[in-house]
Amino acid sequence: MPTREELEEEDRRLRQLRIAVSLALSVIGQTEMSLAQAQEMVSATRSLALRLFPGKELAFDLIYLPRFRRLMAERFGLYRPILQG
Repeated sequence: MPTREELEEEDRRLRQLRIAVSLALSVIGQTEMSLAQAQEMVSATRSLALRLFPGKELAFDLIYLPRFRRLMAERFGLYRPILQG
């Protein structure tokens, strides 16, 4: 069973990720930036998520990537993958 400290640390990392995702979504949606810049921001946010939660690529792709895809489709009028590779 996880200790209280471990649970608090996980909570802290989760809050940090939520803030980063929210900030990235806001910046992409509200500022003038190119598609390439927006894609870089999504990629950087995903990299942060994987540093905070190693091995959780699928979780990010299932939980957060659809939100980025919807925003990118709305913002840039496209429906294609937003992460390359």
